[in-house]
Amino acid sequence: MANLGPTELIILVALLAVPAAFLIGVIRRANRGSVTSAPRPRLDPAELHRQATSLITAGKTIQAVKLVREQTGLGLADAKRYTDDLAAGRPPYRAPLHPGPAAPGPVAAPQPAADLATRVRHLKAAGRAEQAVFLVRGETGMDEADAERFVDSLD
Repeated sequence: MANLGPTELIILVALLAVPAAFLIGVIRRANRGSVTSAPRPRLDPAELHRQATSLITAGKTIQAVKLVREQTGLGLADAKRYTDDLAAGRPPYRAPLHPGPAAPGPVAAPQPAADLATRVRHLKAAGRAEQAVFLVRGETGMDEADAERFVDSLD
């Protein structure tokens, strides 16, 4: 290795550094995948409802869907339906909280949803008037001004 100039030394260091950096990246990615986090404790239905509603209100719908999927074992479409129902002020999609073999016995019939005015009153009482307007617009096709007048007219 006689007569190596600065350019040759830089090239030699680069040829050794690039594969080393690549190997370090591969090892880090492999280690990141092997670390397992502790599973979340199961929430009771009321707490799941409260936490999901809180996330939706904060504009974190994706996190709410993720929480519902983790807690219930629902697929993406059903978890999205659950969170959409919460956001609209409807009773949420009823699914088993802890998936597993079905319990023997008759399946309870789903409860009918409350009428629109009742759901709007509940949203207003909870301080969610803006969501009440969205609910009215989504279910009736009213424009925003008409929906706001409808929401304001209810006690």
